[in-house]
Amino acid sequence: QVQLVESGGGLVQPGGSLRLSCSASGSILSINSMGWHRQAPGKQREFVADINWSGGSTNYVDSVKGRFTISRDNAENTVYLQMNSLLPEDTGVYYCKVNGLRPLQSRYFESWGQGTLVTVSS
Repeated sequence: QVQLVESGGGLVQPGGSLRLSCSASGSILSINSMGWHRQAPGKQREFVADINWSGGSTNYVDSVKGRFTISRDNAENTVYLQMNSLLPEDTGVYYCKVNGLRPLQSRYFESWGQGTLVTVSS
């Protein structure tokens, strides 16, 4: 089993900032990547950003480029999402996602967190 613990969501005014964090623990041999998706009310879940665990390369959805920064702490199996210049359309539940290999037979796994709510409103 792989567990993900997310934190950092909340209510913020437009133009404000929030920092999300997500820590992975449990039966993990190695991590390939960690990242964030979000789901706005009435919409499908969408990719936001991810980071390669070994090389550190990053990917972002166009709508957050220049405003969001994803980073990692390899030793703590933790990924962060620094969100600046937040807009009302950034509102949604943010889900952490991790994929990698489990110790047993180096089996691939993919796990999702339970989500943390981000509300951008005045």
